[in-house]
Amino acid sequence: MAPLEALAAKLSTANLPVATSPERRERLARRVRWLVAATISYNVVEAIVAIAAGARASSTALVGFGLDSLIEVSSAAAVAWQFSARDHAVREARERTALRVIAVSFFALATYVTVESTRSLLGGGEPEHSTVGLVLAALSLLVMPGLSYAQRRAGRQLGSASAVADSKQTLLCAYLSAVLLAGLGLNSLFGWSWADSAAALVLAGVAVKEGLEAWRGDSCCAAPMAVDALTDEAACRCEPGCDCCAGTHTQREA
Repeated sequence: MAPLEALAAKLSTANLPVATSPERRERLARRVRWLVAATISYNVVEAIVAIAAGARASSTALVGFGLDSLIEVSSAAAVAWQFSARDHAVREARERTALRVIAVSFFALATYVTVESTRSLLGGGEPEHSTVGLVLAALSLLVMPGLSYAQRRAGRQLGSASAVADSKQTLLCAYLSAVLLAGLGLNSLFGWSWADSAAALVLAGVAVKEGLEAWRGDSCCAAPMAVDALTDEAACRCEPGCDCCAGTHTQREA
């Protein structure tokens, strides 16, 4: 277990120091922009393929996965839009607006998937085998964790809550890929058509959770604040029980 714990500690981004030099921050900001561009490009292709394959196979889970990819595109685009502003107040205002748009998109996705899944479970049609869907889900399960980790690491070092939040959207895609792969696989191997709808309902539940968090603007523990911005514990503005500034306080005290 010790080697696994050591690996987890090495990969953790929770206590990464916030970059303070202008040169380092500019490099990190440029890295975030490249990662956001890569995320948008991949998700646009993923959405087109998933929705087309899902419509062909009558798979609610696959269509819902494609729609979630479009939501991820809007999330990444919001980060790109936010980073295009130099003024901090403008970035803050843009972030609140973007979060509300993303939240509404999540709720719309959950509504669509729930209605279509219920219709399928009640006998409104059975999904067919989809080789394209299986390959797409497996590919996303391989690609998305790496993109998410790279952006989360850069976002924490930059002290950007929105970049870290967007990395969580990307990681969500990996989780949903696993759910989709399981649903499509069970349907293809054993003819369990209900597995597709069950997978879609899991997706809908996650979408509601993410939508609520986006609507509330939850960013606790998203990223540590810059070291020189913290004069005391109250400056962190964390909610009770949150320890998002613990690593930063430790760095400052050292």
